[in-house]
Amino acid sequence: MERNLSIIVPSIPVRHFSRPEDVVRDDALDVQEKRAILASWASDACAVESMPALRRLPYAENPVAFDAVMDALRQLDDPSEIDGNCDRLLHDQRLIRL
Repeated sequence: MERNLSIIVPSIPVRHFSRPEDVVRDDALDVQEKRAILASWASDACAVESMPALRRLPYAENPVAFDAVMDALRQLDDPSEIDGNCDRLLHDQRLIRL
């Protein structure tokens, strides 16, 4: 069942984000928009059925770990963590694809 995030995050094009760090690094979005996208991604509305630790945005090719979304939200609070957590986020993405 595909969910419509435009209701949750109006006017923000969520289609082109495949990873939480893509949202964090998008210079066209302000912090509130990034937070809205990541928060909606973390919500139960994006949970993968029978796999509560994974989230998938509509139109996303692969699911992402809930922890990766939460790490991205924390990076918005502490931008110095952006480079430090990218290795973990990429590692999480590789595990999900396996």
